[in-house]
Amino acid sequence: MSITSAIVLYAVIWFMVFLVAIPIRLKTQGDLGDVVPGTHVGAPEIHKLRKKAWITTGLSALLWALIAGTIISGAITIRDIDFLNRMKPATIDETNG
Repeated sequence: MSITSAIVLYAVIWFMVFLVAIPIRLKTQGDLGDVVPGTHVGAPEIHKLRKKAWITTGLSALLWALIAGTIISGAITIRDIDFLNRMKPATIDETNG
């Protein structure tokens, strides 16, 4: 795995975790009963994005280490998930690294 691949993998994991974390414990204007005229009832009032971003960063680092370790170790290869048998069998050069 190259450095660029590692950075892209971390960025994808970070954004996926962040998008999952955003609606957790979100309080909307409708929930609090204080709707500003001209805004939607579902507009966020208390969102705590800074705290969610820090939690996302830590959780993403753990997930990245697990996924990158699995990729680098070769425990799971692309041929392991080729359920339709579209890839050719591995050659000697590919299996020995």
